[in-house]
Amino acid sequence: MPVKNRFAELQDEITAWRRDIHTHPEVLFETHRTSALVAEKLRDFGCDEVVTGIGRTGVVGLIYGKARGSGRVIGLRADMDALPITEQTGKPYASQTPGTMHACGHDGHTAMLLGAAKYLSETRNFDGTVAVIFQPAEEGGGGGREMCEDDMMARFAINEVYGMHNWPGHPVGSFAIRPGKFFAATDQFDISLEGHGGHAAKPHETVDTTVIAAQVVINLQTISSRNADPVDQIVVSVTSFQTSSNAYNVIPQKVHLKGTVRTMSADMRALAEQRLRKIADGLAQTYGGTVDIQYHRGYPVMSNSEEQTAFAAEVARAVSGACEEAPLVMGGEDFAYMLEERPGAYILVGNGDTAAVHHAEYDFNDEAIPAGCSWWAEIVEKRLPVG
Repeated sequence: MPVKNRFAELQDEITAWRRDIHTHPEVLFETHRTSALVAEKLRDFGCDEVVTGIGRTGVVGLIYGKARGSGRVIGLRADMDALPITEQTGKPYASQTPGTMHACGHDGHTAMLLGAAKYLSETRNFDGTVAVIFQPAEEGGGGGREMCEDDMMARFAINEVYGMHNWPGHPVGSFAIRPGKFFAATDQFDISLEGHGGHAAKPHETVDTTVIAAQVVINLQTISSRNADPVDQIVVSVTSFQTSSNAYNVIPQKVHLKGTVRTMSADMRALAEQRLRKIADGLAQTYGGTVDIQYHRGYPVMSNSEEQTAFAAEVARAVSGACEEAPLVMGGEDFAYMLEERPGAYILVGNGDTAAVHHAEYDFNDEAIPAGCSWWAEIVEKRLPVG
């Protein structure tokens, strides 16, 4: 693999950073230790400016090229936060924080971008400025949104922005990308049903919320099977069914449902919310209960820009020899907010034969480090050529 020799030399050092971050995971905006480590490293590398507190606990480092005549600024973004999962890898560097682990590889993303920042600070073989962006709270907290709301793009005059995520199940260091829609919009819902509880032996004296809730769960699936155009992607999943009683002989007064809706278009997103409300409300009325529905809009659809995607794929082919077309992903990604503000692209890098992300046995594959670092460095040197 024609990765940059410098990253092969740095691999052990970058791996040590990654494993240190892995041992000390932090969730959402609580990335205080990780953010401090990142800022310290960037200063040690000789970054021209290091700014903390962007989007609460985000960090941005600026690296000036040997020439700045182009006036262009490229943003490179990595996420830093972990997940509320108990690690089961058995690794010597496993999480020391109970109930928290880096189960999505953000430790690897952060370490690879630090490696690229070290290299770019050493060489500065580009015309313009690089903004290395380290973001908190990708896992549901909207850290990307908050960094943008802190006026990050205008403050650092960023022209375009690039991101990367590891890809379990695909060869280490391989790449995949697609133009346009890539990751889904992610919404959440809470449906609180109330009936009339009572003795399980006397159901005729009750309004049975478990029956209502069961009908809601089943009928919500008709949104995708009978309301959505079959060629438009949508997922509706009920992920929690909680009753107000755990007894064997009690029909509960209340049931609370939670779930998520994933869509790839604004029209489908609106349709899904409309149908969810009508289905839940209609069934509650049919069976004599009441319902409260809270629908929470989450991350928007993440869409890659055409020009930047073609360029990112070209760089990936230069690094690894090939770049596949990635599938649509119904997971969410709050890099979407940055791509709404600036053109750019998001790419997947192979993590090898590992557990899936968000699994207790997942671990980032350190063998992917040279390829990931090389891609980020090549993005800068090819997009901002000197001379």
